[in-house]
Amino acid sequence: MRPTRTTVLLTAGLVTLFGAPAAAAAEAPTSLYVNNGTGSNCSDAGSGTQAVPYCTISAAAKVVQPGQTVRIRTGKVYDESVTLDRSGEPGKPISFVPELVGGAFTDLSGGKLTISGASHVLVQRLITRGGVQVTGSSDIELDRIYSRPGPVNPLVIGGGSTDVRLSRSTVSGILVNGGARGTVLSNNNLSSASASAVAVVDAPGTVITNNTVKGSCAAVVSVSGGSTGSGLFNNVLITEDRNASCTSTDPRNAVLVAQSASAGTLADYNLIAGNPNIAPVPYSWSGTTYKDLPAFRAATGQGAHDILLPSATEVGLWDGSPGVDSADATAPGVLTSDLRGKPVVDNPLVPNTGKNGGHLDRGSTELQDGLTHASIGIDQPWAPVGTEVQVQASSDSRWPTAMNYQIDFGDGTPPVAGQPATGNALLAKHAYGKPGEYTVKVTATNTAGVKVATTQTTKVTPDGPGTVSFTDTPVLPTADDPSAPVRPLTVDFDASSSVTPWPVSHMDVDFGDTSWERFPGKTTARHAFARPGDHKVTVTLFDTKGGKATTTRTVRVDYAPSGYVAAAVPLRLEDTRVSGRTLQGGQSRLFTMPGITFQGPEGQGSGGMASAVVNVTLTNVTQDAFLSVSPQQNDNPTTSNLNARAGGTVSNTVTVPVDERGFVWLRLNAGQADVIVDFVGHYQPNSGQKFSPIAPSRLVDTRTEGVAVAGGTTRRVHVAGVAGIPADVKAVAVNLTSTDATSNSFVVAYPDPANRPAVSNLNPEPGKAKSNQAIVPVNPNGTITLYNHSGSAHLIVDAVGFYGQGGKALFTPVVPQRLGDTRVTGKLGAGATATVAGVPAGAVGAVVNLTATESTGAGYLTAYGFGATRPDASSLNTLPGLTIPNHVTTPVADGKISVFNGPWGGSTHVITDLLGYFSQG
Repeated sequence: MRPTRTTVLLTAGLVTLFGAPAAAAAEAPTSLYVNNGTGSNCSDAGSGTQAVPYCTISAAAKVVQPGQTVRIRTGKVYDESVTLDRSGEPGKPISFVPELVGGAFTDLSGGKLTISGASHVLVQRLITRGGVQVTGSSDIELDRIYSRPGPVNPLVIGGGSTDVRLSRSTVSGILVNGGARGTVLSNNNLSSASASAVAVVDAPGTVITNNTVKGSCAAVVSVSGGSTGSGLFNNVLITEDRNASCTSTDPRNAVLVAQSASAGTLADYNLIAGNPNIAPVPYSWSGTTYKDLPAFRAATGQGAHDILLPSATEVGLWDGSPGVDSADATAPGVLTSDLRGKPVVDNPLVPNTGKNGGHLDRGSTELQDGLTHASIGIDQPWAPVGTEVQVQASSDSRWPTAMNYQIDFGDGTPPVAGQPATGNALLAKHAYGKPGEYTVKVTATNTAGVKVATTQTTKVTPDGPGTVSFTDTPVLPTADDPSAPVRPLTVDFDASSSVTPWPVSHMDVDFGDTSWERFPGKTTARHAFARPGDHKVTVTLFDTKGGKATTTRTVRVDYAPSGYVAAAVPLRLEDTRVSGRTLQGGQSRLFTMPGITFQGPEGQGSGGMASAVVNVTLTNVTQDAFLSVSPQQNDNPTTSNLNARAGGTVSNTVTVPVDERGFVWLRLNAGQADVIVDFVGHYQPNSGQKFSPIAPSRLVDTRTEGVAVAGGTTRRVHVAGVAGIPADVKAVAVNLTSTDATSNSFVVAYPDPANRPAVSNLNPEPGKAKSNQAIVPVNPNGTITLYNHSGSAHLIVDAVGFYGQGGKALFTPVVPQRLGDTRVTGKLGAGATATVAGVPAGAVGAVVNLTATESTGAGYLTAYGFGATRPDASSLNTLPGLTIPNHVTTPVADGKISVFNGPWGGSTHVITDLLGYFSQG
């Protein structure tokens, strides 16, 4: 773009002030480094390399050579006073700058910076609390100096110094004196609460340009002594109220120029304001005070373009402010960037009233257009190939008509560039020639050359009918996020890879389980299936033009392998003896398993329970009946979990999947009965402990000890470190057997002897040997405790597996399925072994419900891994005329289980139902 007249004038002003630009140095100057931070390996006795920097700025100042730059690590406090008395050379200055650019400052803390007898020095981005003094020096540039409030005039330039320049700084009071010549103050924020913010005394040729200056106790700017030939241009001068610290009685003018300094001194294009309590008095010039600009102009010929405002509230950076685009761009000391480093820009909403039509603003800061980001709009971000697409480029610029935009369509065609023809945006149309995804980029450039960009993707599809494809991904809970529960058999469906000519308006999914759902504006869906298995899923996409595409395929849904989370304290969910909700034959009763409020032994909740482990007891049974536990209300299971005779009490542990709502359903087939349900733990993916099955191993048999467990007493059982169970075991799976009971009772197995839960695991009866399996958390001392409620009974404890760090397998639940039934194949005789197959390949253990029925004598069954040595332990005790089930955990080999019928119990039918299996995980 051709440079404007104002740009040329700005450049001319700079050349007038600083002379012709110096030739570029042949070589980049070397650097010295200062870093006093922890771990910096600094040394003031070193050479100031980046690897071994100086600890202090003073150390570098003593050795720096012409052309070298001292780079100071910021973010640290340098509590020192620094004197710079070494000089650079023309074109090879000595520089002190922050090592890290981008707004960082060197912090001198309470120290003072003194520049004495030096020349050709640059100091940039410095915070000082002790002030800055320049004496007897020349060609000194102080840029972005921040002097914190402190003594009067914290920045002093004097001692015959020449060509000292202070720019883009914030200083609380400046004194230029002592014969200093050619001092230039440009684009600074200057103020003083006790004296003149700028005092020039015996300092000829001082130039004060484009500063914002505030004073409250004296003249805002005072030029006195022999300070002839000075100049004040483009400044914003504000007279504030006096404050308690004011000691001066000097006149309250915006500018005071003494008679001794008036020769050759010029003032123009300044903006002068007061406050609601003080009407500004613009000038005291050569001994005469002028209360208005016409009188001042008539008497002195100065201030022809000055502006006088009654209140400082009218001074500021906004469109229409009198200080915007109204300064003299040719004045000495004019810079091309303001206090913030922002460039000089032309506000298109404001007439250019500066000298010769210039657009420089008055004061230290230049009003910018506010440009921070570009915006892009595509009317058809998804359309078939050949469709005309319109792209709109805009931005947050307050001056939109002055913006330049470039639109790159991302397909290799030439970008479209230009300014908004109408409105605030550039519009361009384009038709893509090939299908694909293209990234459209909009670049916005303002008049200052600042660029911002943004992108948006557009999808170009084939011109034809759509095609649908989708993925299915199981959704598993996150172990450490129980606040976001995930139900079992949850699957995510994603059809985003489908191709439709126009955007998808909605997606319909038939999940193949009698349910379907519509998803407006989406190509993703989540669904919790009621049952595992194969489901024919149909996905149909509808586009915005009425097009339709569909596909169907079979999706396999299975439970995920899970770890076991034992309840710290077993939880009683129901006791109909208390609630009065007696279970009726033919009735289904739901029980909600503990959800995210349940706390396991390690504090985690159930974020995604896959299956529950409950102990179920039937009592007060009115007629012979059986109970089934399953995850669905409308299941008609062919398996049973408990079988009871009229008037009897039976219990069994049940491992059962929960449904998509966290429910478990119980069904009694006949009569009525009271039911007691105790929650003892659950299995969950990505959580809990792994399991290792072991061949049943006897831990305790009180018959061999000769002492039954009396009612109201306990018996400790040591489990850690015995029978292949590791010392750090978390929970143990045991088969509990009672015999020789003297009365009806109940037995509780639990970890902490001091905290017995109000639940039961086994219900001894006189004349019957009864068994039930339990999963019991292990006390830190490696024991579990058995409590017998009444009478006395012998107790037998057989370990069948353990959970903990040494566990190797995860549990996968299944909908109960029958593996074997000797009622079909013939009874299992005494001393005989049956082989049951059908456990999934790769399983190392299984959870089965083992049922004995039509037994001819009192005996026992032992389940163990196929091909393994039969252990001397029992899994279930048979009784003639009774149907007895038991929850059994057993090792598996080659997908098979062996079931042995003891030698003295006669023949029996054996029914084996699979509840789940363990596999290496």
